[in-house]
Amino acid sequence: MPFSRALALSDPLNDVLDLRSLPTRRQVVLHPFIEKLRGAVPFDFFAVSGLDLDGYRFGSGHSIDTDVPPAFLDAYYGDDLLKSDPFVAASMSSANVVIEEEVYAEAPPPQRLQYLARTFGVLNRTLFPIRRGNVVFGAVTFSRSTPFLEEEIAFLGEIAETTHRVLTRPIMDRFSAQTLKLIEGEITCLRFASLGKTTDEIAILSGYTPDTVNSYMKAAIRKLGADNRVHAIAEAIRRGLIS
Repeated sequence: MPFSRALALSDPLNDVLDLRSLPTRRQVVLHPFIEKLRGAVPFDFFAVSGLDLDGYRFGSGHSIDTDVPPAFLDAYYGDDLLKSDPFVAASMSSANVVIEEEVYAEAPPPQRLQYLARTFGVLNRTLFPIRRGNVVFGAVTFSRSTPFLEEEIAFLGEIAETTHRVLTRPIMDRFSAQTLKLIEGEITCLRFASLGKTTDEIAILSGYTPDTVNSYMKAAIRKLGADNRVHAIAEAIRRGLIS
């Protein structure tokens, strides 16, 4: 599995041409947001998993930003523990926080996973699913040698979605339009529409004909999986395509 220790999410990703060339595991070192969060609630390691893009959702292992030791991840994925980790299995179907200790009480982990966790200190994982409607597309996980307190879990739950957005925003900004195959005209029309402009007004501002504007908007609605123009604008903003 491709891996890069050097790639920081605050960097411009200049050497990455498309999602296929993006390292699937990215070691994050001293990220300002994470360090501030660590000051509020101490934790040993974190992992931000999944993107709101087909093929990169949580559970696939195709997008992870983390400071978990690379050797742990190499062994975890090399031994294909993703498929046998009861913590991951529980997380895939949960809408709420998932606490490792509670999961293991019902479904003990493989001995190999227990050994790796003790060896590298990746203990007491606590995961917060990130959802879009009924779809769990991402997750934020924190681990610590001692269990998190109830008030710490409540705080981390409040900040989990923001954490996921901050860590993945550079990637989404760069690749959302490319992955969804949105073209410049469609994004331009969405941007003007988000300002409350009508089809005729967008045509004047963009230089497109009204028929072309409508065509671009229909295509954008379809590509974004939206129900209508308003929904498409909301999806475009959420995915970082327009601001």
